[in-house]
Amino acid sequence: MAEKQYYTTIGLEIHAEVKTKTKMFCACKNDADEERPNVNICPVCMGHPGTLPRPNREAIRQVLRVGSAVGGKLALEFTEFDRKNYFYPDIPKGYQLSQYKYPLVNGGNLNGVELTRVHIEEDTGTSLHEEGDYSLLNYNRAGVPLMELVTEPVITSAKQASDFAKELQLLLRTLGASEANMEKGEMRVEANISISEDPKVFGTKVEVKNLNSFKAVEKAIEYELKRHEALLEKGEKIVQETRGWDENKGSTFSQRQKEDAHDYKYFPDPDIPKLKLGEVLGFSELELKNSLPELPWKKRERFLKLKIKEEQVETLLNRPDIEEVFDKVVSKFSENNNAVIITANYLTTDVVSLKEKGGKIPDAENLAKLMLMTTENKLSSRGTKDILAIMMAEGGDPEKIAEEKKLLQVSDTGAIKEIVLKIIANNPNAVLEYKAGKSASIQFLIGQAMKETKGAANPKMLQEMFVESLK
Repeated sequence: MAEKQYYTTIGLEIHAEVKTKTKMFCACKNDADEERPNVNICPVCMGHPGTLPRPNREAIRQVLRVGSAVGGKLALEFTEFDRKNYFYPDIPKGYQLSQYKYPLVNGGNLNGVELTRVHIEEDTGTSLHEEGDYSLLNYNRAGVPLMELVTEPVITSAKQASDFAKELQLLLRTLGASEANMEKGEMRVEANISISEDPKVFGTKVEVKNLNSFKAVEKAIEYELKRHEALLEKGEKIVQETRGWDENKGSTFSQRQKEDAHDYKYFPDPDIPKLKLGEVLGFSELELKNSLPELPWKKRERFLKLKIKEEQVETLLNRPDIEEVFDKVVSKFSENNNAVIITANYLTTDVVSLKEKGGKIPDAENLAKLMLMTTENKLSSRGTKDILAIMMAEGGDPEKIAEEKKLLQVSDTGAIKEIVLKIIANNPNAVLEYKAGKSASIQFLIGQAMKETKGAANPKMLQEMFVESLK
């Protein structure tokens, strides 16, 4: 009997805290790094009677910029906030201010995945469950502006889901809309997963909540797909529910029966007026579009045209500090693509490593000078690394450092010829082995010559002269 084929359908809901000075509906500080509990709170975010929420203009603007970047339809003519009535122990009001029928953004596309909507709401506080019969509540995060992005159910694999989340994080950071640090809870992924034997019919949907790393996104989805298949193979039904992810066990666990939208009893919030954003906040679609920096996919396309490796491109995209200096350095090279490639190599390896150890990235002028010295064979690879380490620790001009440390590569034909003859005379066994057909012996001879010159000889010239002299 042929093995059954199942079709996978995945939709993602991704929450990201928006980078603003204050919370979504009050003037309390939005500070993800605050460790003292319950200091960034006020009567508004604590839900005291008689208080009125006031929407955060900057949070709305940032979400609209995200919508503009992904090509969505922006709600500049009309939008509203809704109350989502659902028991949140860590939202003092007892309901969440969110958006339902009229989100800030409808549609769009990111990383080849169609989007349903992007809207703004307020985040919950945090709960700390102690041993015993009580929990501690910290409301510092309650009321922080929270963007929610919902995809269409068009994702077909765990890797595609993870890649999408990575691209969204990169976009949010590029726009300055969110830090989106998953380890801090500033970005959380929820996956709606189903499988079916019929590609035209959705299977029973299961939601896995609060995935806080890209690795967890992939592993949780893969686990659920296998669990669903196993149930169907045994003739059992899949239950529509919400599940959590246990990182230590590498498995999901049931949390509650899944609610539908009507269970939340959405209704327009009576305390916040209906909003015509174009008029009230002065946003126009063109102004929002013009406020966007170069977007990640445009940068990726530009970098790949320079013929640098894909993994180096991703490093540059995810390290704005490195990317900034890369752009400044390569702008000085005009048509010298070899210098561009060498710059990408050193920046995405040596510079990243040295910076993590406390080094300071050199200014573009000196770094460009060092890269050109390398491409012109004035320095060996070892010499470039040594000078770069000095520049990142102490600063300085690479030419002066090379002279002081005697790191300039010797390319004088006469001087190198003398060294080659000396090494041949001092290593008769290696010479005999080479002549007997052991070609690796020449690398030993080159190594001896490099040692003799303290790495200053041009290795390419050395090889050519050894081959010529040993004929």
